Amino acid sequence: MSITREIGAHYTPGKGTLFTVWAPTATQVDVVLKDNDKIIPLQQEAFHYWTALSEETGPGARYTLRLDEDMERPDPASHFQPDGVHEPSAVVSHADFNWTDKHWKPLPLEQYIIYELHVGTFSEEGTFQGIIEKLPELVDLGITAIELMPVAAFAGSRNWGYDGVYPSAVQNSYGGPEGLKKLVDACHAAGIAVVLDVVYNHLGPEGNYLNDFGPYFTNKYNTPWGKALNFDDAHSDHVRNFFIQNALLWLRDYHIDALRLDAVHAILDTGAKHFLLELQEQVEHLEQQLGRPFILIAESDLNDVRIINPVEKGGFGLAAQWSDDFHHAVHALLTSEDSGYYSDFGKLEQLQKALQHGFVYDGLYSEHRKRTFGSDATANPARQFVVCSQNHDQVGNRMLGERLPQLVSYDMLKVAAGLVLLSPFTPMLFMGEEYGEENPFLYFVSHSDKDLVEAVRNGRKEEFSAFAWQGEAPDPQSEETFNQSKLQRTYEHSEKHRQLRDFYKALIRLRKSAPALTRPDKARLHVAADSHTQVLHLIHSGESPYLYALFNISNQPQKIKVVKEVGAAWKLVLHSDENRYGGAGIALPQELSAGQEVELPAASVTVYQSNIIL
Repeated sequence: MSITREIGAHYTPGKGTLFTVWAPTATQVDVVLKDNDKIIPLQQEAFHYWTALSEETGPGARYTLRLDEDMERPDPASHFQPDGVHEPSAVVSHADFNWTDKHWKPLPLEQYIIYELHVGTFSEEGTFQGIIEKLPELVDLGITAIELMPVAAFAGSRNWGYDGVYPSAVQNSYGGPEGLKKLVDACHAAGIAVVLDVVYNHLGPEGNYLNDFGPYFTNKYNTPWGKALNFDDAHSDHVRNFFIQNALLWLRDYHIDALRLDAVHAILDTGAKHFLLELQEQVEHLEQQLGRPFILIAESDLNDVRIINPVEKGGFGLAAQWSDDFHHAVHALLTSEDSGYYSDFGKLEQLQKALQHGFVYDGLYSEHRKRTFGSDATANPARQFVVCSQNHDQVGNRMLGERLPQLVSYDMLKVAAGLVLLSPFTPMLFMGEEYGEENPFLYFVSHSDKDLVEAVRNGRKEEFSAFAWQGEAPDPQSEETFNQSKLQRTYEHSEKHRQLRDFYKALIRLRKSAPALTRPDKARLHVAADSHTQVLHLIHSGESPYLYALFNISNQPQKIKVVKEVGAAWKLVLHSDENRYGGAGIALPQELSAGQEVELPAASVTVYQSNIIL
């Protein structure tokens, strides 16, 4: 039986604050209240949990945990670090926020149109409040869910969030716990779900004091970020509990709708019950308690359907996972890049396979990995794959942080948008892509340790060695690197960018209104690829009226024949080459029939709709 126990400082109105910490190597643990220097001894309970109730301690109280009358540290399960990662923790009340979302109905995954954003660079303010003020833009675009890059407390004020060291504490420079609750409440009022990116595979270096409390890490494995977290070694039950409690906190107390689990392939666990399965079970228990559904989405580069298969089929039961294969297939086709992991991609037939089956590498030999890789995802529903043409990793882990507008033509940006939003999968946009944001998204940090800063600089250079990128990597520590990564919102004064955004809006409207896309079915999807013309034919025939999308992924006009699967009376509903979308306005047939010859403009997306049953 797994150990589940609340940890941290839990305030209950009228009762006070219950402090609980796991510290198996300590012989004495005390809470030090910094406002009055009062010492509260904690009592040791089973499995080396230390606890005590302080009736007079309430929200806002600053405190540290003192180990063996010597070392003072912030609370590992702190809910707020108001003065930074090295300073005292603060008690937070989750009972007095005035939530207004009691009538919010969580969206099913099929209705998610996700918009990934970074709190610090999405708005000029770089705060949760800054996002709230921009929500009308996202509603106008048609977004149904935002995905926040990690907000767990990290060193300094500038970071992607994957260097967090207090998983349950909301970053102070973003607006803290109150700010995050206001954002979630505002999103729900606007009809937008909230996905939060959480990191359970490693912790950042600066301000990471977990080792002082117990064996949170293990020497059994190594990760790209150092020692692995201890999910299957001695004392691992309590490390697992630490992160499970974190997930429950976000869902229960912050009303988060879904969690995106960062790099689950680096959650190293060979135990009989994998941590991800236990996490899914605990989230399901919370669903039963609260009477509302939650969604877990994995980021995984394993191409392993066990992550998303139901438990009865030997899987972990997670709702969905990011699809690297889809991104790489699209990116390599559009940019012709062939270094690093893109060396495994670049053929139109691979995009065809990704659309039909989910994974490209499903037991095939990967030249990049030098091994056979992946499993067959054909039987998995399309909603289980989150797809994109850009995201924080694929943009920000380029040496110069270039977005697609720096790599492909304006018209090809519309092709990328169509491939994502007309796919059967769960679509995700990266902030700014809808209007062709030209500022880069760079990697940035604000560490205070000079040696650590230098190590980060050198580490970034090593990461780029597998790619044929030219130039000098921007300094991650520089504030200018951070400022360069902020959105410009050029669509407000640039017609081209406004027209691109209008095309995204049209695609999203179609996605939300066409039954064939609101309930897409991979099994009722016909995909044909012509590598000679670089034209992809995509027919959604799961729900009537059916959709027929034609993608010209070449930079030349292409004459094609309508595939035989198309019957009569197909009418034109969307064309990327229209003047209103910044195109040349080349006319296309208003109706199509099987075998008809059509000339598609270069780099274009064309969609026809039919009421004829195929």
